[in-house]
Amino acid sequence: MKTDAKIYASHSEDDTRNLGCRLGHVLTPGITVLLCGDLGAGKTVFVRGVGEAFGIKGVRSPSFTIINEYESPSGIYVIHADLYRLDSEGVNAVGLDEYAGVNDSVLFVEWPERWSNPPANEVMTVSFEAMNENERRITITAEGVKAQEALSGL
Repeated sequence: MKTDAKIYASHSEDDTRNLGCRLGHVLTPGITVLLCGDLGAGKTVFVRGVGEAFGIKGVRSPSFTIINEYESPSGIYVIHADLYRLDSEGVNAVGLDEYAGVNDSVLFVEWPERWSNPPANEVMTVSFEAMNENERRITITAEGVKAQEALSGL
């Protein structure tokens, strides 16, 4: 069962990063976060904020590396994948299923619509909609007990 959506307004990159940081403080390992939105909508900035909450510096876009793995000081991994440059065959070859639901990591996936078989449980979907050059509407939903608890704690 999905939770009701929570909707946030972001007026700057700092707002988006701060919302990611707030989410990072309530996320638990095993959750997959699907990041939906156009190029430049703030997806990587959001993950940078999550990384800060986990004590990780230097989160960058995985556009060319496809997947970046970061280990937090507490031993929890933040896995950040960007599927923009891949077709469905390439997405299948990356092996995202190996990261989803793992008990020592949180998986973030940009362009999840290219993933033919994303997990159906313990998933948060974060949608970024540009209202104008600086303002974004960020909508978050959750599926699964841990994901819903995280969203409730946000």
